[in-house]
Amino acid sequence: MLDKLKNIEDKYEELNRFLTSPDVYSNPSLYQKYSKERADLLPLVEKIGEYRKLVSEIEGAEEILRSGDGDLKELAQSELDELRGRKPKIEEELKVMLLPRDPRDDKGVILEIRAGTGGEEAALFASNLFRMYTKYAESRRWKVEVIDSNPTGLGGLKEMIASIEGKGAYNRLKYESGVHRVQRVPLTEGSGRIHTSAATVAVLPEAEEVDIKVEEKDLRIDTFCASGPGGQGVNTTYSAVRIVHIPTGMIVQCQDERSQIKNKDKAMKVLRSRLYELEMEKQEKERALARKTQVGSGDRSERIRTYNFPQNRVTDHRIGLTLHKLEQVLEGNIDEIVDSLTTHYQTERLKEL
Repeated sequence: MLDKLKNIEDKYEELNRFLTSPDVYSNPSLYQKYSKERADLLPLVEKIGEYRKLVSEIEGAEEILRSGDGDLKELAQSELDELRGRKPKIEEELKVMLLPRDPRDDKGVILEIRAGTGGEEAALFASNLFRMYTKYAESRRWKVEVIDSNPTGLGGLKEMIASIEGKGAYNRLKYESGVHRVQRVPLTEGSGRIHTSAATVAVLPEAEEVDIKVEEKDLRIDTFCASGPGGQGVNTTYSAVRIVHIPTGMIVQCQDERSQIKNKDKAMKVLRSRLYELEMEKQEKERALARKTQVGSGDRSERIRTYNFPQNRVTDHRIGLTLHKLEQVLEGNIDEIVDSLTTHYQTERLKEL
């Protein structure tokens, strides 16, 4: 590991030299590229510096133990015990930071939520989930934009597709894909019986044109009158857009905006992200990245979490985490769940390596 740490420090110094070079400084795109590389390395370089300082202090304390007198030795031994106690934690942090980074982590996401089994109650739960993710995004100052929605008369959502833009959005939300189950007494239930309903969540990394190229010849674009709430003119202008990707049969539509151009842009954003996810899944299979290296399978058919209202309980089944603060979780306070999943995922990857 020490050789790898030295290589990282050398790379960081090399980037510093590049950034002071006139050739790079006068080239904005090159300067931006090297600046980003340096910024990405900085936390790791700082941690390496912390580790080297600790090792140096341990060596200093050991030297005093070998050559010092009685009182000084006792003081050195006490300090050495404290320093050695800190070393495994920093080494573990370094190992995690050295793990190969998912290139998609900094991307925004396309969030898709669909009501599953449970009728209107499932649609109301889908609405609860969208509100939870919106609140979480707001707490991190990410931008949420609705792309397409299919609301019900009672305030539920049969389907909701939205983009969440912000640095690290995919990194924080990527483990949310799967089946979310709710157990509660529905408002429409007169006898007070607890019902179980479900909604599926898909989190896709937002793909730019440079990530995935979509050929115009592979698309069929239809326009139609939007339906649902939207004021005067919503049913009289052909603003809604449906895009069919002919090679895969994938269909995306958007009618949230009154502008056909804006609806097409949003629909293309979803299409690119779905195709990008498809390509990444294909690459992962080709590289034989086994499911055991991931938290669960990430499969949208897998039940990942249960929200139990009578017991004020949220349970993530992949890691056996149970929290008795359902209300706070639904208000967007999901960092404890996200952090636990991230830690588990990193631990599994370290075992594999």
